[in-house]
Amino acid sequence: MKEHIAIYAGSFDPITNGHLDVLGRARGMFDRIVLGIGHNPDKPSLFSFEEREAMARHLVAELPDGSNLAPVSVQAYRGLTVDFARERGASALIRGIRNVTDLAGECQLAMTNRQVAEVETVFIVTGEAFAFTSSGLIRQIAGLGGDVDRLRHIVPDIVIDRLQALQSNPDSTLYTMARDQHIDDS
Repeated sequence: MKEHIAIYAGSFDPITNGHLDVLGRARGMFDRIVLGIGHNPDKPSLFSFEEREAMARHLVAELPDGSNLAPVSVQAYRGLTVDFARERGASALIRGIRNVTDLAGECQLAMTNRQVAEVETVFIVTGEAFAFTSSGLIRQIAGLGGDVDRLRHIVPDIVIDRLQALQSNPDSTLYTMARDQHIDDS
């Protein structure tokens, strides 16, 4: 009998509790899941591959064990997600859906992936508490100097700690994003 392997791919920049919620729901559906940390050329990265991979590994290690729950591994990859899925022998891609807007774009991508790579997509609707959570929103709040500590209900503590460190580091891209170079603070 063939093992059912799924790829849950994304930039996870940063990983959120919404991502972990989708991952938790998927664990009962597959034999094994690979959380693939990819690169989206349309989005500037806040955290490096190594940082995103390390945070994801830490959070995956904290997932509950269970005989009926799929083990999860974490791997960073470059290139197309469908190529990564084929290399891993995956039968499906997992995509989290927050709302109808997500669904429209994800359906188009799912049909393309099926046509190009013969890989099916499984949509998992995130819990209501995370319906408005996005990595982009988290980056924006942190980049504009927002109090990231107030995001603890939607972002794991390890991510909050890293965001706070970036906000206080004058050499970080996040620190630079939070300050307008054209305004004199004096």
